[in-house]
Amino acid sequence: MVNLDLYRVFYTVAKCGSLTRAAEELYISQPAVSQSVKQLENQLGVSLFNRTHRGMELSAQGGKLIFDEVERALGLLNEAENRIAQTKMSATGTIRIGASDTIFEYFLADKIVDFHERFPAVKIELMADFTPDTVEKLKADRCDIAFVNLPINVDPELELYGNCMRLNDIFIVGEKYKELAEGKISLAQLKKYPIIMMDKNTVSRHAIDNFLRTVGVELAPSIEVGSWDLMKRLVLHGMGVGIIPREYATRRLGTGELLEINTDPVLPARSVGMLLPKNKPVSYALHSFIEYFRENR
Repeated sequence: MVNLDLYRVFYTVAKCGSLTRAAEELYISQPAVSQSVKQLENQLGVSLFNRTHRGMELSAQGGKLIFDEVERALGLLNEAENRIAQTKMSATGTIRIGASDTIFEYFLADKIVDFHERFPAVKIELMADFTPDTVEKLKADRCDIAFVNLPINVDPELELYGNCMRLNDIFIVGEKYKELAEGKISLAQLKKYPIIMMDKNTVSRHAIDNFLRTVGVELAPSIEVGSWDLMKRLVLHGMGVGIIPREYATRRLGTGELLEINTDPVLPARSVGMLLPKNKPVSYALHSFIEYFRENR
């Protein structure tokens, strides 16, 4: 019996030229892609690819012989699936999205609104929490997809797609400490000033603390907060020096209410990543959201 999934994997690897890119395209793990290719090769009794330093190339006596036929066959199947998909456009589906309040506000809000206008019958549930709790919700099947602050620990139950949004952490001040923004200063000099940081259990705080340790600087916060909005408000009122992704303070930096400190060294960039459960079937509604998100990120 023909296993269509194996041929889909073969075709995707051939088009991408890479097991890794094929895995991202198919939303499965790289080992699963490699295993499917080997299974099809064993079934046909030929090697379908040549593994080179540039990636996966179709073999002359295997992959090249069947590629055109597989492409035509999958094209016909895709047309059939698209016709079925059109009948589902008005079906009721639910997507449970997990993320922090900040990621929802600065990264996902506009995309969710646009997606809802395109797929008005799909119900969207937003589940706001800190990254560690969002990850646990995803593993417990209490949300379907998660957007999290990176870096996070590798989890064998989850598939991570990183770099959805770049975050550049910076030090900021208000009018009271504006002299700090007038030139370049060392991180050690900031120890003389009250520091405002996010809660110690957040991913952003862990990332900053880890970096500061690598450069031999310890900044003990005078105030710890649970939201970026509160941090900006406290910095504006002269309570201290804040640390925040530039992307979350763009408007106030643009008006001059907040000022960026030019530090030596600068804090390293981070990013927001997308998480999905490994080897879990993806619903039509969720697949549509992922495809829309990838096209419009």
